[in-house]
Amino acid sequence: MTSEEAAPVPEGTAAGEAGGVGEYSDPDVVVVGGGVAGLFCAYHLRRGGATVTVLERGGLGGPQSCSYGNTGFVGTHGAAPLAEPGMRSLRSLSMLSADAPFYVKLRADRELLCWLRHFGRACTPTAAAAGFRALIGMKKRSLEILLELCESPSIATTFESPGIVLAYKTAQGFADASRAVSRTVANGVPLRVLGPRELDELEPKTRFDIYGALYNPEGAYLHVPEFVVEFGRTLREMGVEICEHTDLTGFEVKAGKIERLQTNRGDLRPRDVVITAGAWSTECARMAGIDLTLQPIKGYSVTMDMPPSGPSRPVLLSEGRMAMVPLGDRLRIGGRLELAGMSTAVSERRVRGMLRTVNEYLPDLEETPTRETWSGLRPCTPDGVPLIGRTGLRNLLIAVGYGHIGMGLAPAGGELISQILAGQDPTIDPNPLQPDRFDSTIS
Repeated sequence: MTSEEAAPVPEGTAAGEAGGVGEYSDPDVVVVGGGVAGLFCAYHLRRGGATVTVLERGGLGGPQSCSYGNTGFVGTHGAAPLAEPGMRSLRSLSMLSADAPFYVKLRADRELLCWLRHFGRACTPTAAAAGFRALIGMKKRSLEILLELCESPSIATTFESPGIVLAYKTAQGFADASRAVSRTVANGVPLRVLGPRELDELEPKTRFDIYGALYNPEGAYLHVPEFVVEFGRTLREMGVEICEHTDLTGFEVKAGKIERLQTNRGDLRPRDVVITAGAWSTECARMAGIDLTLQPIKGYSVTMDMPPSGPSRPVLLSEGRMAMVPLGDRLRIGGRLELAGMSTAVSERRVRGMLRTVNEYLPDLEETPTRETWSGLRPCTPDGVPLIGRTGLRNLLIAVGYGHIGMGLAPAGGELISQILAGQDPTIDPNPLQPDRFDSTIS
């Protein structure tokens, strides 16, 4: 079903208007969070015939959202979970350095220590393989959903699929990646090793100083925040009510279910509630007595004028955990993972480290004016696999923990939420995503 074939707009909904909570009849479902995760929940729920209200604490696609300044990667690349073998012990010291691609700022925080304990348990070959299977299944289904959605002319302009180059600076990094190619291909990812001439043919303007590269022709990306804004417009046309600048302030819980949802703009009495509030999901769930094993992981991006020798397609700087994506006359460089609480303050040291890493891989890349430096928070689970499903309250569901690959997971996550509420057989396996798989996930 296309958006034009969606269920008719019920009376009393706010199609095409921002609206305010309390001005319209109570919806079937309230989605708390208007980032890409929340919007895809609303999309699938509305297509299933539900009336839906989305609450967003800021403006749709605004700087407060991690859907604003990221690289927008989708497709079948990047399915390796954050918890990888070799990262098991903090005594490796690598994550404790402020210059590390993944930096953990230790502090006396019970929730952080709990998260790190589960993270250590997930850093095994068996757990990493299970995480990869769960994530690649979601990514493949998400790409199918996006390809259908992006047939809409207004959204099509925000989607590009030129393939992606995975660059390796070191011999060890390239050797490890090359050994994994056959296994990755067997899992449905069309990855292949590039020879030096092939890389030159793909990116004739760009000189790489690397040991080797891989190529995934299914590499794709979304222009953000433009995609989020256009998607929101489409949802409003479908009859979804999107309430911007609306803060959740509490829940009224009785007999194991949410009776009332309270906001700074009025109350709602929905049949069901879905929390998809990104890094703020922990705080939102706690209002209903639910504890989530999530940590906010900060990521950075620098958007600059496109250099004359800039790449024409996305590039992953693999060992540096960095990404580059062309956005017309702009080049966005994204990366760095920082486990340091809820602060979005920009560390100039971290930004300088990002630019040094780019220069190591692309030494001839010209310096151009910076348009924006941004940081945002991603909600991460210890094993890198989302939490999607029902909680201890009968009518409260969550779709959280997409981490730094949320754009590529959210379409399938939203579909799963809709299927759970409709009692349908799920398209993807929900078992690895169970919200109660950590000891303290559900109170």
